[in-house]
Amino acid sequence: MINVAVLGYGTIGAGVVEVLDTNADSIEKKAGDRIVVKRILDLRDFPGDPNQDKVVHDYKIIEEDEDIQVVVECMGGLEPAYTFVKTALLQGRSVATSNKELVAKYGAELIAIAGEKKVNFLFEASVGGGIPIIRPLTQCLTADVIEEISGILNGTTNYMLTKMEEEGMAFDEVLKEAQEKGYAELHPEADIEGYDACRKIAILTSLAYGRQVDFEDVHTEGITNITAEDFQYARQMKKCIKLLGKSWSDDNGRLYAMVCPMLIDHYHPLAGVKDVFNAIFVHGNMVGDTMFYGSGAGKLPTASAVAADVVDCVKHMGTHIKMIWDQEKLALSDFGSFERRYFVRMPKEVSLDAVEKAFGAVEPVKVDGIEETAFVTGVMKESDYHKAADQFDNILNMILSLIHISEPTRH
Repeated sequence: MINVAVLGYGTIGAGVVEVLDTNADSIEKKAGDRIVVKRILDLRDFPGDPNQDKVVHDYKIIEEDEDIQVVVECMGGLEPAYTFVKTALLQGRSVATSNKELVAKYGAELIAIAGEKKVNFLFEASVGGGIPIIRPLTQCLTADVIEEISGILNGTTNYMLTKMEEEGMAFDEVLKEAQEKGYAELHPEADIEGYDACRKIAILTSLAYGRQVDFEDVHTEGITNITAEDFQYARQMKKCIKLLGKSWSDDNGRLYAMVCPMLIDHYHPLAGVKDVFNAIFVHGNMVGDTMFYGSGAGKLPTASAVAADVVDCVKHMGTHIKMIWDQEKLALSDFGSFERRYFVRMPKEVSLDAVEKAFGAVEPVKVDGIEETAFVTGVMKESDYHKAADQFDNILNMILSLIHISEPTRH
């Protein structure tokens, strides 16, 4: 019998306990041993809950319980999660977590400690909820050089953009609806400003390239400036708008990473990902294009991924599952040097001649009922775009095009 401690009995923690209990017989066959939740750490009590007798309020009780072999961290945030997880690993206990903040900040360090102690630090649920993506990157695709990762990594913003596109809802209106349905937090900045997706693309990029990518270095924009008019233009261009986390290497070996709204063609696989679903598109130099799709959040999908990590920890007792994520920092290339096309909206008073004098040749875009000067630039560097844009003080909005210069044939 394997005894597990669950840290945090909120939505995900309770879900992990439910999965391990509901599927106990099936999990035992796959793990090769019975997995039992012995302790649950939370500051609260849960009267009437069948697991109330397992709840403790002091981590010391878990730390000193020699029967605990696997720790599941579902607290979220950096502290005390980091201290508790590091302590567990140093004690020779494997850890499974869904905490993207913890993984993005301390993943390399915690993997190294796990390796030294011959235990495991697993975090499948930290990106994509129930979608398997960490294992594919670290196991199934290890024979490939990963050249690109593009993903819809946040279900809240994808739900909002889907509603804006299909029902013409305004940003404030759809945000309120998302909050009422529980898809968005009362303070939704982590989602709508792109910070959540930023941490996730930093994790995936670190694993793909084997060194630490600091999320603070990832260029990040949210969706707060996206309007109903932007979707009308996108429809005219046979495109849609998605908040993407993206990293890629160009032909010169330069590595870029970013999170921002992007225009993508209707035939791109990510274009059909709607509502709260997530999808992650990975291109390897041998396997070509692959895509991983499913529920990117929610109690049971995320808990299922955490529970699967617990099973992996049990199956590999006494051995370390090797993951390459060195603590040495991987520097991202200067964002100003990357090349892209840009969709730009300006007031109708701005002439096309003035636009082309600043931006060079452009493709005008017109939509019935909207009196503006809108256009798509040619391929240009980010730094050159800003030099041109700085000549105008009345740009209404700008959205990037997904396809950059090194991938004209890869859709």
